[in-house]
Amino acid sequence: MDTTLQDPLVGRLLDGRYRVDARIAVGGMATVYRAVDTRLDRVLALKVMHPQLAADAVFVERFIREAKSVARLAHPNVVGVFDQGAEGAYVYLAMEYVPGCTLRDVLRERGALAPRAALDILEPVLAALGAAHRAGFVHRDMKPENVLIGDDGRVKVADFGLVRAVGSATATTGSVLGTVSYLAPEQIEHGTADTRADVYACGVVLYEMLTGAKPHAGDTPAQVLYRHLNTDVPAPSAAVPGLAPELDGLVAAAAARAPEARPHDAAALLGLVLEARAALTDAQLDAVPPQARPGARDTAEDRTSVIARAVPAGERTSVIDLPLPPEDDVREVRHTGRMPAPEPPSAPA
Repeated sequence: MDTTLQDPLVGRLLDGRYRVDARIAVGGMATVYRAVDTRLDRVLALKVMHPQLAADAVFVERFIREAKSVARLAHPNVVGVFDQGAEGAYVYLAMEYVPGCTLRDVLRERGALAPRAALDILEPVLAALGAAHRAGFVHRDMKPENVLIGDDGRVKVADFGLVRAVGSATATTGSVLGTVSYLAPEQIEHGTADTRADVYACGVVLYEMLTGAKPHAGDTPAQVLYRHLNTDVPAPSAAVPGLAPELDGLVAAAAARAPEARPHDAAALLGLVLEARAALTDAQLDAVPPQARPGARDTAEDRTSVIARAVPAGERTSVIDLPLPPEDDVREVRHTGRMPAPEPPSAPA
């Protein structure tokens, strides 16, 4: 049964402007719809807070913070936010619509990915996070569900709803925000996070792309949290024999349990990823892991086929729109796990 037929917002004109056409996804805090901006005649996504939460000033403030934070980034690998508003019990964000699928959809269908596909996804993710980190923000909820893969082959990071300024406190009345499988040890133990928490989550996502499984499993969230605190993320080559050692090194660096052992931010990790890719042969990049799920697909219906689609070289350069660290800085990251802090941006005129 199509449950969108029972949704009271579908078919409605929200705030006198946005015609809601279909429900896309439902999360713990909000529902996402495909809609049309009737003023500008363009398709977009509406993220509408669940009405029962809209009465909570903390949740509303978090929604507004997402709109302002993401609007400041304006990066090609970040899902853009166009507008924020409310009508009655409905508090919403108007966002860029990305036709395609999530990385979770890809992993669910395909299992593990070849290293080339994994890096093709990871690099623009790190570019997006690097831009956020250099702007002073931490995502804090990186996971495959928040990585969108467009039908045009572009990769974008979504859901900055948990974003916080780098220097701000992130503890929340005893509850841990984020998804347990991707939480850094310091988020679990202290309830705080900086740029290195996003780096840790990216290391876990890379492991999952390469092996088709999360590094730490458990029957309960508490068991998973305990393993993040007390067990290193294993080398992906333990699950995928013959995997290039450079990929083991990337996972080990990004997912180190001690924050000081990781690259300082996503831009620093991106530099290491590009260096590792350059050292791999085509055979190593295209090796199909045993966990991959082969099989015929109807490419007309299979949106995840974008993973195998080559993005033209000019476009690939444009989507990774982030200055890479100099080689001296890359060496420092490799040996110390830290990236020299960038100069603060100048104040607007």
